[in-house]
Amino acid sequence: MVMVNEYEIKKQICDIGKRIYNRGMVASNDGNISVKLNDHEFLCTPTGVSKGFMTPEYICKVDENGKVLQANPGFKPSSEIKMHMRVYKERPDVKSVVHAHPMYATSFAIAGIPLTQPIMPEAVIALGCVPIAAYGTPSTEEIPDAVSEHVQYFDAVLLENHGALTFSDSLLSAYHKMESVEFYARLLFNAKLLGGPKELSKEQVERLYEIRRQFGMTGRHPANLCPNAKAGLPSCHSCGGNCTCHGEGKADDSALIAEITKKVMAQLGK
Repeated sequence: MVMVNEYEIKKQICDIGKRIYNRGMVASNDGNISVKLNDHEFLCTPTGVSKGFMTPEYICKVDENGKVLQANPGFKPSSEIKMHMRVYKERPDVKSVVHAHPMYATSFAIAGIPLTQPIMPEAVIALGCVPIAAYGTPSTEEIPDAVSEHVQYFDAVLLENHGALTFSDSLLSAYHKMESVEFYARLLFNAKLLGGPKELSKEQVERLYEIRRQFGMTGRHPANLCPNAKAGLPSCHSCGGNCTCHGEGKADDSALIAEITKKVMAQLGK
């Protein structure tokens, strides 16, 4: 396997920055991108610059604690680097993290509505669903802590009143997930304007999950990890974003008891 040199990766980061900017996923100096070189070296975009106008010399190198290893004069790492480092720490499979403020996805994050409705096969297979991480003050540990609750179960999260975060095993894949999140959000928004989406059935969703499993797709997804589904409860897609997927890997006992009680009461005709 030929290793891509750092300069080429910096060029790729700049290219993705332009794509994010040109697609209106960020305004002004918003957003940030990082790539993992190894366990101790990471490349990231600098703070205070437009992601649409970067060149390779803008890109900074940091260690796993966000400490600067190399940066040209006038540039310092993104203030959100803590968020990126938490993802890398908790998901060794992740090689790149992308943060942006896409219009529709961010609107859902601001409205407090997770992207959980199964409305399109591609979104069900690629994303599963996109939960909302609780609000945190930018540049503090609050956002990493909030993201940490979801990072083991999903490859994309909305950041409450803030934006979206996607991560994957390559820079291009992490960017594609951001595109998919925004497209999903736009579709859901427009469907709501037309009277509400016609959701895929539970059976249709499970067939799509099975396709994903057969494809051997990498990353984290409810098809493989949703503890609710394993416990016989509604999966992320049908729980309105209130499932226990962000918990400790198993369904909440109280939810399970409530579901069983509901079924028993129904059988008793009460």
